[in-house]
Amino acid sequence: MNAQELIDTARALVADDKGLLAMDESNPTCNQRFASLGIAQTEEARHAWRELIVTTPRLGESISGVILYDETIRQQKKDGTPFVKVITDAGIIPGIKVDSGAKDLAGHPGEKITEGLDGLRERLAEYAQMGARFAKWRAVIAVDDCLPSRGCIEANAQALARYAALCQEAGLVPVVEPEVLMDGDHTLARCFEVTQEVLRTVFSQLYMQGVMLEGVILKPNMVLAGLTCPKQETVDEVADATVKCLLRTVPAAIAGIAFLSGGQSGELASARLNAMNVRFKSQLPWPLAFSFARAIQQPAMEIWQGEVAHVPAAQQALLQRARCNRAARRGEYNSAMEKT
Repeated sequence: MNAQELIDTARALVADDKGLLAMDESNPTCNQRFASLGIAQTEEARHAWRELIVTTPRLGESISGVILYDETIRQQKKDGTPFVKVITDAGIIPGIKVDSGAKDLAGHPGEKITEGLDGLRERLAEYAQMGARFAKWRAVIAVDDCLPSRGCIEANAQALARYAALCQEAGLVPVVEPEVLMDGDHTLARCFEVTQEVLRTVFSQLYMQGVMLEGVILKPNMVLAGLTCPKQETVDEVADATVKCLLRTVPAAIAGIAFLSGGQSGELASARLNAMNVRFKSQLPWPLAFSFARAIQQPAMEIWQGEVAHVPAAQQALLQRARCNRAARRGEYNSAMEKT
C-alpha cells in the first residue's frame, strides 16, 4: 500500500467541486431500467448506453470519477479503444463496483447482507491492473419500527471494513457505501437515528480493521423521511438533519463524503446537496460531493431510447445534470438550471 497515492486519489475524487458518476448497475438492474423505457435488454444495448456515457464531451469538467461494472470495465469503443482509456483520457478516474450484491441475511427476516469477500483480493489485483484506482461496496439497511437489527448493522459494517482494508492493500481507494434505504413510511427522525447508529458502527469497524481514513470516501444516504411517509421535510430541514448526523459520526480525517441519490429525483438530490453546501460548507472538515446514478443518468436514458440518432441530445442531458450537481457543490444550484 502506498499511503500517499491513496490519499492523493481520494482527494482528487472530491476536488474542484466535482463528483462521481455511478454507472455500475448490474446487468439485471440495467435491463430493468431499459425494459421500463422499451429499450432492448441485450449486451449490445448496454454497451451502446455505456459508450454514450463515457464519450460524452466535456464530462470531465463536472465528473471526477466513474464507477464501472465488471462487464463495462472490460468493454471497448467500436474503434477498439478500451473504455478505461477513454475515461482516463477525459481526465476522469476509473473505479469499479466489487460487491456481488445483497442477499438475505440468515436468521434476520427482511434484512440483507452484502456478499463478495471471497476471492476479493485477487479481483482487486486484476481491476488495478486494468486501470481502476478506486472501488465501491454497497451495504443496504432496511428501516421500519423494528429494523434494522443490531446483527444486520454489525455484519454489514464488518464486511465494509474488510473490503476497505483489502482495497487499500491493493492500492485502490475504497468508497464505503452504507445505504439506509428510503423505502417505507419511517420519519426523518427515525432515519436520523438509524443512520447515526450505522455510521458509528461502520467507523468503529474501519478502525478495528486498520483502514486509513485519509484514503477513504464515504458514500452515505441523506437523512430523509421514507418515500411513503406523509410528512416530507423541506430541503433545508433535510440539509440540517443530514449535516448534524454526519458531524456526530464521521471523523474529520475522512477524505470526503459523496452522497448517493437513493431514488431521489435528480432535481431534489441537487437541491438538497446545494442547501448543505450553502448552509454549512465553510464549517465542515470534509467536502460534501455527490456519487449519483439515476439522478444523473435518467433524463439522458429517456431521451436516448436506444436510438443512435438520439445520442447527441442524450449526452447533452447527461452533461447538464452533471453540471447541475457541480453547481450544487458550490452552493450555486437553482431549479432554473434544469431548463437551460
